[in-house]
Amino acid sequence: MNKSELIETLAAKKTLSFKKAEEVVNTVFNSMTEALLSGDRIEIRGFGSFVVKEYEAYTGRNPKTGESISVKAKKLPFFKVGKELKEKVSG
Repeated sequence: MNKSELIETLAAKKTLSFKKAEEVVNTVFNSMTEALLSGDRIEIRGFGSFVVKEYEAYTGRNPKTGESISVKAKKLPFFKVGKELKEKVSG
């Protein structure tokens, strides 16, 4: 499912216009993005949680040439699946 399909599903299930459903979805995603940018953790019970993980700089290797390269420190969003969702998916 992509963002447009999510908007269409919301509009159909809650009898909203596509525009209003799009506003709702964008508001949720923008709020989640802002929370992660400010260092907050997002937890959606039964679904999962989002956090920003910090990774230290390290020396990597170019797989084509074998040459050593320096990889900068970085922050990346990380999703951890919740117990309920994990159980539903695994059957």
